[in-house]
Amino acid sequence: MEITEIIVAVISGIIGPILLLVLKDKYENRKKKNDVVVDALILSEKVMDKLEYIKDEFEADRVWIAQFHNGGNFYPTGKSIAKFSIIYETVNLNVASIQSNFQNIPVTLFSKSINQLYENDIIAIQDYTDDNVLTYGLKYIAEESGCKSGYLFAIKTIDHKFIGILGLDITKSVRNFDQMQILHLSNHAASLGGVLNTR
Repeated sequence: MEITEIIVAVISGIIGPILLLVLKDKYENRKKKNDVVVDALILSEKVMDKLEYIKDEFEADRVWIAQFHNGGNFYPTGKSIAKFSIIYETVNLNVASIQSNFQNIPVTLFSKSINQLYENDIIAIQDYTDDNVLTYGLKYIAEESGCKSGYLFAIKTIDHKFIGILGLDITKSVRNFDQMQILHLSNHAASLGGVLNTR
């Protein structure tokens, strides 16, 4: 009888605290997972810091990220309407924001430019006023927003899902990024794909 009590005491003394630690970790992890607002704020801070860094590094006037989302359903099929919104944006002083103008935009309105990004990962428009340059239907948007040069990069997840667009706008003068700068910006877009895809 005493041996049984000793064994029970030893098992309780070892397993009990371990079980409490495991349950405490599970509770804290569940608590962290359920705090959607805190998660969104942490993600937003990381993304905005990255956009500020890109803006300064490339001397851009406006840097933004548009993300794709479900914008409702078609009647009567119930099929999802693919839309995009500019979720993150940073601008220099005296440069107009475009974020509020690009909320819940059907992707079909920009199918030419979005298809180009999906297939080739980049659109580089060094001079919107040059009639010999393909602008993929973006020229009128550039004129409205005062953009002279624009660079767009597909943001994709590690498994190649197209989730958004990184945009750099130059408003003060025409800017021609070289191949190394383009590659560096593509790397920034790839790293943003990893950040935006975290849960």
